[in-house]
Amino acid sequence: MKKNFYVTTPIYYVNDVPHIGHAYTTIAGDVIARFKKLKGDQVFFLTGTDEHGQKIERTARNAGEEPIELADRVVLRFKNLWEKLNITNNDFIRTTEERHKKAVEEIFQRIEGIGDIYLGEYEGWYDVRNEAFITETQLEEYMSLPESTRPPIEKVKEESYFFRLSKYQEPLLEFYEKNPDFIQPSYRSNEVTRFVEGGLKDLSISRTSFSWGIPVPGNPKHVIYVWFDALANYLTAAGFPNDMERFNEVWPADIHLVGKDILRFHAVYWPAFLMSAGLPLPRKVFAHGWWTVEGEKMSKSLGNVVDPYKVADEFGVDVFRYFLLREIPFGQDGDYSRNAIIGRINGELANGLGNLVSRSLGMIEKYCESKIPEHASLEPSDENIKERAIQTVQQVEGAINEIAFHKALTAIWDFIAIVNKYVDESAPWSLAKTGKRERLVTVLWTLAESLRVIAILIYPFMPKSAEDIWKKIGIPQPLESHHYSHAKGWGAVKSGWQIDKGENLFPRYQDK
Repeated sequence: MKKNFYVTTPIYYVNDVPHIGHAYTTIAGDVIARFKKLKGDQVFFLTGTDEHGQKIERTARNAGEEPIELADRVVLRFKNLWEKLNITNNDFIRTTEERHKKAVEEIFQRIEGIGDIYLGEYEGWYDVRNEAFITETQLEEYMSLPESTRPPIEKVKEESYFFRLSKYQEPLLEFYEKNPDFIQPSYRSNEVTRFVEGGLKDLSISRTSFSWGIPVPGNPKHVIYVWFDALANYLTAAGFPNDMERFNEVWPADIHLVGKDILRFHAVYWPAFLMSAGLPLPRKVFAHGWWTVEGEKMSKSLGNVVDPYKVADEFGVDVFRYFLLREIPFGQDGDYSRNAIIGRINGELANGLGNLVSRSLGMIEKYCESKIPEHASLEPSDENIKERAIQTVQQVEGAINEIAFHKALTAIWDFIAIVNKYVDESAPWSLAKTGKRERLVTVLWTLAESLRVIAILIYPFMPKSAEDIWKKIGIPQPLESHHYSHAKGWGAVKSGWQIDKGENLFPRYQDK
């Protein structure tokens, strides 16, 4: 029986240029979505754009345009990038859509209705870049930064609606204790718990100093705080409040993938809003790290922002996807460099997988007239490949469920190395020379079957490469129609299938 699986990335701020961080989170979401589909789940994968707030209003006015014009233009950059990176999201939510406005108004009124929203006055510091209110302690941290990298902050004093966040300090701590896997990685959970234990103050959730946002129901001179607005997108896309039958099937989200800089919003404010509104909480929030570039922090001022369009064009989409999820454990910080990605191409993709595909199919082409041969009884070395394949399938499944993409890819490439060693030790070319036909065809069949399993395993990470291998083997049904469990079913490759060696999957990269 299929079950719903709901995975989200953050909705990305339209004042930003799409960069490696955006690509990283969304590719990770796509890997989970593709894997869950292979497992037979009914997957709902959401991404989108956050389009309200003071910063967007100012940027648009300074450029002589309306905020919605700026948003419409930037949204295309994100949508086109997701198409280029082979992202399979089911929905793309924009916070300027009418369906979202209705969801925000509904949750605001629900929370206000139980007395958790009240009118007061806010006086304090505001981080314009991140659309975040900051404490005096945070202000000291901000002021310690070099002026060139310091976010713009302003002193604000205005009438504001407040959410009774302080009321949810103990309920949140109790929830974290009962659900220890809610925030991942575990060290992020510890950070959030300590923050909440330090005391929560009521949260300002409206502004009057600008107008680009969703008006407060019944008091339109106030616009709703952008983070209250933005977080509700996860409900909107699931059908809230217009299609509650669908909403109850899809919600709660199984996993929110977020950058570590917005973890507090997702792990403190968001659960508190949902508790107040009487709605179920998401099952997991996973915060990944940041990328530096050649050892330096990525920033517009330094001019070192990595453009994912250019990287994908130069190295290939699947190479980019592979590098991001192989280079570092998901959750930790990582460093992007040309040398690192070229090293992965030549050392693992070309010499590893590409070499295995090329030599295996090349020998089937040479010795078996480009057709999968009929195998004889398996010898211990062949049985070992079979057992290692089954073990790898289990390891990859466990790693993806753990959101440990690097572990999954390491397991796959360990298996690729084992199969390459099997080729060297079996020496099909020698078997052909000495007339050991029965042994030769068994080895070649084992190689073809190994490639089938590898194609299924790499599909969530490198879909085009997986499909290319699939077609090269000659499998008649599309890869997407196969269940993940088929990877364990040793023996699916059939004799007589016409293989197509074609060009090398991953040619060695020469940096010019």
